[in-house]
Amino acid sequence: MGSVGRILVVDDEPDLRFILRRVFARAGHEVAEAGDGAAALASVRESPPDLVVTDMMMPVMSGVELIRALRADPVTTAIPVLVVSGDSHLAADADAVLAKPCRHAELLELAEGLLREGRDAQ
Repeated sequence: MGSVGRILVVDDEPDLRFILRRVFARAGHEVAEAGDGAAALASVRESPPDLVVTDMMMPVMSGVELIRALRADPVTTAIPVLVVSGDSHLAADADAVLAKPCRHAELLELAEGLLREGRDAQ
């Protein structure tokens, strides 16, 4: 079992959020959800997660803007970001990237590596 942590799942597709939540919760992680980057940023400021798992293309605030905002704030700059997206080429400042669709085992392995070792691990 990897390091248990608080994971924020950010995706505008409720079905995908549900699947990601289930994968992480089954592995014993605490999971919060947000439907876009702006909601994610508000959630992070209220209760910082140990890992952010985000899509890139979302309404209101994209994953690109979310990652930029997290990196610009000294309070959130150390939070690792795992991008799970069909537009993974946009994920310049992410710590790890998985293209959609991805295997759940691979997703969990990457996420738990980031939880265990933080931003410098990848």
